[in-house]
Amino acid sequence: MYLLADRGYSGRPALNAVTERGYHPRIRQQGTARRGRPPKHRRWVVEATHSWFNRFRKLLVRFEQLHDSYLALVHLAAAIIAFRKAAPIYG
Repeated sequence: MYLLADRGYSGRPALNAVTERGYHPRIRQQGTARRGRPPKHRRWVVEATHSWFNRFRKLLVRFEQLHDSYLALVHLAAAIIAFRKAAPIYG
């Protein structure tokens, strides 16, 4: 398995940690571009997911004091997000 990383992982401690976990590091140095085509900007999956959850103001500010109520709202938000993503596919 390969681990794609930026220049922050080019130090010896980070490289040792990557190889100890069984990954082959593919670390791109700053200023080097892909061959043949311009770089494509993509958001990380986690960043996009946090952005979807941040649209629910009640979760963002966390008005709920009970853990169970907050967890129920998180599950409800996840269900709404999943429904919105699946609705165009299934009609």
